[in-house]
Formats: sequence, structure tokens, C-alpha cells
Amino acid sequence: MTDRSFPTDFLWGVAHAGHQVEGDNSNSDTWFAEHVTPTVFKEPSGKAVNNWELWRDDVGLARDLGMTAYRFSVEWARVEPEEGVFDEAALDHYEAIVDEVLAQGMAPVVTFNHFTSPHWFAQRGSWLDPKAPELFARYCERLMDRFGDRIAYAVTLNEPNLPHVLAWFGLPAFVRDLERQTLVAAGEAAGVERYRLANVVVPEEIEAMEAGLAAGHRAARTAIKAKRADLPVGLSLAIMDDVVVDGADPSVRDRKRTECYQPWLELAQDDDFVGVQNYERVPFDSEGIVEPAEGADVNVMGTEVEPRSLAGAVTYAHEVAQVPVLVTEHGMGTPDDTLRAAFIEPALAGLLDTVEAGVPVLGYCHWSLLDNFEWIFGYAYQYGLHEVDRETFARTPKPSADVYATIARAHAVQA
Repeated sequence: MTDRSFPTDFLWGVAHAGHQVEGDNSNSDTWFAEHVTPTVFKEPSGKAVNNWELWRDDVGLARDLGMTAYRFSVEWARVEPEEGVFDEAALDHYEAIVDEVLAQGMAPVVTFNHFTSPHWFAQRGSWLDPKAPELFARYCERLMDRFGDRIAYAVTLNEPNLPHVLAWFGLPAFVRDLERQTLVAAGEAAGVERYRLANVVVPEEIEAMEAGLAAGHRAARTAIKAKRADLPVGLSLAIMDDVVVDGADPSVRDRKRTECYQPWLELAQDDDFVGVQNYERVPFDSEGIVEPAEGADVNVMGTEVEPRSLAGAVTYAHEVAQVPVLVTEHGMGTPDDTLRAAFIEPALAGLLDTVEAGVPVLGYCHWSLLDNFEWIFGYAYQYGLHEVDRETFARTPKPSADVYATIARAHAVQA
């Protein structure tokens, strides 16, 4: 066996998001929605994995894996808990994370908004509010003023296209009904007619929500660049590797691409990079999605485990966006870490194929550093390289952590 090396400046990272790991994010829209009745959330986030207190340990875990990048998100609800009121202590907290990441020899990849927003923002209708882009840009300016001079990459928004992607994925009708009931209950509890969240979106509002998010990205990009013109800015997109089975008409697959990805990838043409977040390969025949074969290994979303999905998603994203790609998330939801451990190297070998074919890939961030709160699914799904004890919050590395660390330290995969 021989080693195949990645480019010398290729970044190796891990990723997680504020609400999913910090705990007690009580001024956020998601926290509020978790606690209404009925709610689509399986359980409240609670203390999550207590990263708010243990963040320094978690940065150390990434360093111990040999990482050169660390992706995390800032919680807008903590920084601006009331409209126009900024919390200096929260800004101190996130600035300390940036500084510690740098001190440990890693590049800070900062997501400015990872689904969650302040409660007051949701009371205004979230991204349906005409003033949303302006409000988001003001918040981005505050982050830039505090630590924008020290971060490596700015990700404005996380997966603004995800509700559209999930609409194609065929969520059960009862989930859609419960999402609608959650928004109604939240509106009643908040005393507003239209309480909205970016990750609980009813089908008839997807396009309007995406329009607000797209305007928010443009406003944020302008605000960030005004503070630091040389900082690479982009957004991350949920991109399944949608493939056509041999001999099938590609029109259904192509329609999905047109609806779910193309407008966002065209928006990213004006960015410095596009973040690709891939977990699935989805095969299409002439009629629609082809279900996995009986007995195939599947992840928690029910799609077949396919390491080559990452290369396919990255190649497609670059073909349309024509800007460098940063893999901001990739991994596998499964309680079986042997599947995850076996999946990582072939996926990265496929990614290296794309690099060698000429696609500019800046780096790779595995989702996730830790098992954490997975939104409506609560703690039922595991994506982490580390297991977390729900009582003590002790972090224990899984075999997959060693597999990934070995590749990152060698800066290579085996041929």
C-alpha cells in the first residue's frame, strides 16, 4: 500500500454547532419551540453536552486528533438576547474560543448563524420579516468588531436550503402536521400571529423563507467584507449526491437539483467559497427515488451507506458555483461506529480524487466532534467521533476518531 497525499495547505477539521452542544440556550427560538405543547422536538436540548462550560476541553479534543481547523457557531440568541441589546459577556466567551483555537494551532471556521436565532427574531417572523437581513447584518458587524480579525473563514448561514431538501426526502405526514402544530403553539405562547424558525418550515413558506435567507446572506457578506475585505466568506449548503441509475431519464433528479441547490449555488458564485454538507447518496430512476436494496447498510435517515457521495456532491457544487469548496460537514448518523470507522477513509479517498481532477477543495470538517442534540430527533441519533455520557458529560473517543486522526496526521489516505 502507498500513501496518496492531500495538498499541503488542505485543512483537517471537526465541526459542531452552538445550540446542539452548548446547553441552556434559553433565549433562542429553538429552545422556545422545544418547550411548547405540542412540539415536533422529541425532547428538549437541556444542558446539551455542556460545551458552554467544557468548550476548552472540546478544543483540546480537536487538537489531540491532529486537526488544523475547528468549525463552531456563534449563538445569535446569546450575543443579542433582546433586540438591540448586545451581551458583552457572551462576546467575551466566543472571542475566548477563537483565541484558544488559534493557540492550539487550528484555523477558526466560524458560522454566524446555524439555524437558531433569538426568540425576539422569531416573534418578528424570522426570515419572513423584511427587516431580517438588516438585523442579521448588524449582528454580524458586532462579531466582526470583536474577533473578525482573527478568524479564518466566515460561514454566514448553515444549510438555508435544508427544508427544501427535506421536502423532497418525503418526511412522514405526521411530522409535517406536528411541525405546523408546533408553530401554532409557539405563536400562541409568544403572543404573536406568526412565530417562525429557520429549521421548522411549512411547505407553503419555503420559498419566502429562502428569499429572506438569501437576502440575509448577501447583507451579511457585505457587512463582513466592509470590516475585513480579505476574509473568505461563504455559506454552507445541504447537498445530497443525487445520481441517476443506468438507463433512467434524469428529469426528476434534475428537477430536484434545480429546486434545492441551483439557486443557492448560483448565489455562491459571488462568494469566496461554498460550504458543502453531505451525508447521503440518493439514486433516482425515471419515476423518483430508488429505495435501498434489502439488507444494505443504511444510516439513520434510511439511505444506503455510500462513501462516494461526498465526491459526487463536491464535484457538482463546484461545477455550478465555480468557487472553491470547503467541506463544512460530512459524516454518518449511526449507532454503529464500525460503519463510521470503515466509511471515513474511502470517502476521503474519493474526495482526493476530485482534488486531483482539479476541483479546488480547501479542507474537510467531520460532523461531528461529539454526539450531540440532533434537533427534532433529540439525542436519539449519533454522529460523533466521541461518545458523551448524558449524566456526567464525559467524552470518550470512538474507534472512528482514531481512524480520522490517523488520516489527518498523515495528511494522506492509502491507495
